[in-house]
Amino acid sequence: MGIVADHLRVSTLVGTPKEVQARLETSHADRVLVVAFDHVKPKVFQALAENFTNVASSMFEVLLERQDRESLERLAEVLVPRTVPSPRLLKEAAMLVRARKAVLESGDWLTAADIAKLAGLSTRNPSAQPNKWKKQGLIFAINHGGVDYFPGYGLDRDASFRPVKALAKVIEIFGVRKDAWGMAYWFRSDNSFLGGKRPQDLLASAPERVIEAAMDEIQEIAHG
Repeated sequence: MGIVADHLRVSTLVGTPKEVQARLETSHADRVLVVAFDHVKPKVFQALAENFTNVASSMFEVLLERQDRESLERLAEVLVPRTVPSPRLLKEAAMLVRARKAVLESGDWLTAADIAKLAGLSTRNPSAQPNKWKKQGLIFAINHGGVDYFPGYGLDRDASFRPVKALAKVIEIFGVRKDAWGMAYWFRSDNSFLGGKRPQDLLASAPERVIEAAMDEIQEIAHG
C-alpha cells in the first residue's frame, strides 16, 4: 500500500483492493474515484499511477482556478508524455494494434453467454462456468473492452462444448511465458513445427502434435 502523492485536497492511493479499502475507511474525503487494473505488470502499473496522480492534481487545480493561459499550458504539459515515443515504440504499437484487430476479427471468439447457450449451461449466470474453467486453467480468454472472449477452437463439439482436454496442457506449458493475447497470436499463426499449419486447426484432431509444438515454442524462447 502506498500514497503516490498527496497534493492539496487530492490524494492518490495505490495498492490492492483490500489495502485501498482499509485506507479509505479512515479517509475524510467527500468523493473517491477508483481505477482498477487486471493483470498489469508492476512497472506499467507504477507508471500509470504516477501519470494519474499528475493528471488528477493538475486537473483539480485547473477546475478551481480561472482557466487562463497558464493553467491550460500546465494541464497540457501533464497530459502530454514527458518522453517523446521513439519511432521503434510507435512501430511496435502499430503492429500490436494490427495483431489484436486480426485476432478479434477472425471470428474464433465467444462470450460466456455464447458458450452457455452452446453448452447448455445455466443462463442465469452465464459467465460462472466459463470463468471457472479459466481459473482452473482449462481454457483461456482474451479481454477486450472489459469483456472476456473465449476461443471457439478450445471447445470440444463432441463433448457438449466443454474445453478441449489438450488445451489445458498447452496453457500449462506456456505458463507465464505467454499471456492470453500471446496464446491467441500463437494459436492463429502458421507454425513451422506443424508443417505450416495453425495450432488452432489441429488442436482437436491432432492434440499431441499441438502440445509438442508448444513445447518446441518454449524451448525456442528459452534459447532465444
